[in-house]
Amino acid sequence: CMAQGVTEEVFVKGQSPGMDSGDTKNAAATRNARSVLWKALHAVPLTMAYIPGGTYDYMSMSASDHILHLTAHEQTAWNHSFCKVAHSDVAEPQLLEEGCSVTNSLLEGAVSLGPGSAIQHCCLKGSLQIRSGCLLTGLDIASSEDLKSHVLEDVVIQGHAIRLRDIPCKVFTLSGRHDNWQSSAEENGTYLNVPWTELFHRTGIRSQDLWNSDTLPSSRCLLNARLFPVLHASEPLALRDILWVLGSPEAGQLQCWRAAWRMSWEELRTCLDQERELASRKALFFLQAQSKIRKVLMGHSNCSLLPLIRSAVIEGYQEAVLKTLDEVASIASDPGVAARALACIADVLACMAKGEGGLRSGPAANKAWASAFQQLERGNIPEGVKELAEERKKWLSRPVLLVRAARHYEGAEQILIRQAVMSSCQFISVQPVELPPMGHWVQVECPARVDLSGGWSDTPPITYEHGGAVVDLAVLVDGLRPIGAQARRIAELELRLVSASGSLEGEMVAEFVCQCLEDLQDYCQPHAPGALLKAAFICTQVVTLHSQRSLRDQLEERFGGGFELRTWSRLPHGSGLGTSSILAGAVIAALYRVSGRSTNVESLIHAVLHLEQVLTTGGGWQDQVGGLVPGLKIGRSKAQLPLKVEVEQIAIPEGFRHALNEHLLLLYTGKTRLARNLLQDVLRNWYARLPAIIQNANGLVSNAEECAQALQQGNLALLGECMNHYRLQKKVMAPGCEPLAVQRMMEALQPHVYGQSLAGAGGGGFLYVLTKQPRMQEALQRILEETEGLGNFSIHTVEVDVAGFQMRLLEEDLLHAE
Repeated sequence: CMAQGVTEEVFVKGQSPGMDSGDTKNAAATRNARSVLWKALHAVPLTMAYIPGGTYDYMSMSASDHILHLTAHEQTAWNHSFCKVAHSDVAEPQLLEEGCSVTNSLLEGAVSLGPGSAIQHCCLKGSLQIRSGCLLTGLDIASSEDLKSHVLEDVVIQGHAIRLRDIPCKVFTLSGRHDNWQSSAEENGTYLNVPWTELFHRTGIRSQDLWNSDTLPSSRCLLNARLFPVLHASEPLALRDILWVLGSPEAGQLQCWRAAWRMSWEELRTCLDQERELASRKALFFLQAQSKIRKVLMGHSNCSLLPLIRSAVIEGYQEAVLKTLDEVASIASDPGVAARALACIADVLACMAKGEGGLRSGPAANKAWASAFQQLERGNIPEGVKELAEERKKWLSRPVLLVRAARHYEGAEQILIRQAVMSSCQFISVQPVELPPMGHWVQVECPARVDLSGGWSDTPPITYEHGGAVVDLAVLVDGLRPIGAQARRIAELELRLVSASGSLEGEMVAEFVCQCLEDLQDYCQPHAPGALLKAAFICTQVVTLHSQRSLRDQLEERFGGGFELRTWSRLPHGSGLGTSSILAGAVIAALYRVSGRSTNVESLIHAVLHLEQVLTTGGGWQDQVGGLVPGLKIGRSKAQLPLKVEVEQIAIPEGFRHALNEHLLLLYTGKTRLARNLLQDVLRNWYARLPAIIQNANGLVSNAEECAQALQQGNLALLGECMNHYRLQKKVMAPGCEPLAVQRMMEALQPHVYGQSLAGAGGGGFLYVLTKQPRMQEALQRILEETEGLGNFSIHTVEVDVAGFQMRLLEEDLLHAE
């Protein structure tokens, strides 16, 4: 071990070479430090590794060596991986030449940095010209003005925090890159890379200005030269008080320098205030971090801010970060940018709770936040953000309050996501048509959809911040279109709503009657009875909720009667086959037609997006694309607002549709899909821009394009590979989306299928499989019956639906006959 042959007592009492035995303060500090080292390292095994061709460097007083270590050059083995800019914000990075480095700095404006130069812990504002061989550290904005009049080359300029008899001060030192601090001024010593005599001649500085008469000429060197002003009698110290020696003195500069209290570096280093210096560097780190936050958010960058947020909270800079995020959310013209800023605030608050205070996923309906939410709903983002920040101040005292505040910020974020998605409304168009006769039904039937690849990339905000692509298949399940809606006008001035769902687990029928506008008020609460149907009446503008006219008056004036709307789904709840979105499309299509309007499929796709935002379920667009557009297709959206979905039919070889019908099966797992917090968790990870999520989003889109090619080629094996890849991508996006029983089922099926995946987001519902042999329903049934721990399951046939959604006008008696 590292402490072999020595006891703790001997190690802790060990004395550093050169330490004065009377220096009790330093001795105590050393003992404390050695005690910490003993506890941490004494039992650690010591091993040695030989690195062929490895090199090392001792610490040096040479500025050239130090700069060499800070910059990339041909001799360094790690030159290919050198990071030119680290933990810094640079306004014009194109002005940084190869071979330079910038660390923990904020560079505003035009700051040119030549090769072999380094800037550390500085806040500078251009325009500045810094050529090769320079090192600048510890300089602030105020120093920039003094630097602008100089073109710097081969110089080292440093700002230092010092303490003079408990008085904190900032001083500056200036030297040349080639200066040897210990070389005698009488012999080969230099200052600013030139002999001392040349400096004396150019500036008027005399030898007696720098050294006392009792200092031997042979001992006079840069290290003990009193060059650096530390205090003026009547004005604050500035960088210009030493920078002037780079050129010829202007009027009064030499006299001002001589009048200042000056110290040598040898004297200065005993006064260095390391604690304040480190605190200053930390403050600068978070100052440039605030600038980085602005750039990342306003520039729609995929850079993750979560590490920065965590660091800010740990180091006590959360208020500065919160203030910056408030500012970005307030000034952003793009609701998507503002939503991400609010999501980052939720992350800050959650980090402040330090893992306590309960789950982040939960309700966000405290009345104290209602006013701010209302401002956001009205589109007044700056005022909404301001009210959120004011309310936030009251929720910072305990972890439980911090977590609840984070929930409300995520609720506010959802409002802005909805507004961003609402931009898709401009792609909804309707045309007037003849109103169907009273009592005649408009019936719409739709297939289910199977998502073959790309799902999650269609989900807002991913779809408009990253861009999405999803390959979908419209299918008949057991030969039927399982989803539908029908609507008719009735004489009574009311809305009759009937919803039927389920067949595998028993049909459930719910009936409601809306006779006044108050009955529609809960349209935006997804779990309220009939919410989807109510929202559809509002989104299609059959009914105007916020109107002075009553529901009865509106219905009588516009339509001469009320409406009856019936919906059904023969699929179980949580099937994963896109039921709710496809049903929304069917309802909207029926309501448009029964109210005397018609539309196209593209409009329906965007209308469902609108409805689901009104309903606050926050869905994507792949379900309605899959169920409303016939056959095989790939839907795409670009990384931009307004959000527009474009659909391309996939041309497949002759006979391949029949092959799909024979090789594709649906297996109901018997597990209801529980997606309560699934979407919220995915969005949280997306807004954090976790690298794995960004990489996965890229993979989802590229896999969808590859899947489309597999279909065009009629290649079942390649299609199966895409499905398997998609399955893994879903698990990255939403960990835990495959229950144990489903995993057992998939393991049993693996040898017999090209590919398989849970439909939709996962978690349960239907599993779709692409079998290696045709017509394997009975064989798979036997295999699964022999597998333990599966529970109830059922296997269903699938057919590619080449018609898509079907609308028919029916007379009342014909419907009843069915």
